[in-house]
Parts: sequence; structure tokens; C-alpha cells
Amino acid sequence: MLYLASQPEGSVVPFREIAERMNVPQDFMAKILKKLCSEKLASSSRGALGGYTLARPASQITFLDVIEAMEGKVQVNLCAEHSNACNLGTDCTMTEVWQLGQQRMLEVFRHARLDRLAMRGLSKASVTAELVQLGARH
Repeated sequence: MLYLASQPEGSVVPFREIAERMNVPQDFMAKILKKLCSEKLASSSRGALGGYTLARPASQITFLDVIEAMEGKVQVNLCAEHSNACNLGTDCTMTEVWQLGQQRMLEVFRHARLDRLAMRGLSKASVTAELVQLGARH
């Protein structure tokens, strides 16, 4: 998602390019992209110019969206949601700590949007500039 967010809006990127640039095995990347598409965070197109793009602007996709799409609901531990998750029940003094930790963590993840997390060094323009610089040196 960070690689897609690093590309100009609307860019379609072949999955092999994403896998190569992010150093992820192609089979694994294909599974990741399939899941992201099914969760409507990415979209795919077929054909010679096909590939993947963000399903909506990077400014509208949070880190929490991505984590929950891939892993399900984020939870610091069971105690954060259920005070009776263990045999101590309502006598546990840690429940409030876990709940506060859960709230703060989710707040951080909700405010981390892909447009701010995008790695500018991954953009196609950046790669082209690197190649031009390498060519100028040789």
C-alpha cells in the first residue's frame, strides 16, 4: 500500500514491480494484493497495461484500514475489550490500562494516512531521477 501511495494518483502498477521494489516474493505479493482488492483498498485491472492502484485517494486510507483489512480487528489484548476475559474479572486493576492503551493505539493508527506515510523514494519519478543520475555518472 505504501508503494501504491508513493505513485502519482491513478497510476497503475504491475504486481511484479511492486514485489520487486518492496522485496516481497511474487507469490506472496499476489496474495496480499488479492486480499487488499477484496477489502476495497486496492483495485486491479487486466491486460497489457494492467496492474494495481489504490481504490481511493491515499489521504482517505488509514494505517488502521490496512491492518484491519489484512489481520482483522486490532486488539492490544482480550482484556481491553472484555473485563471478564480472565479469572480475575472485574477485580482486575489492569483493565483500564489495557483499554486506554487500546484507545491510544487505535487513535495513532487512525491518524496515520497513506498520503503522509508514502515513501517518496519509491515513486516512479524518483526511480527515473536515480537512473538519470546513474547515467550521468558513467
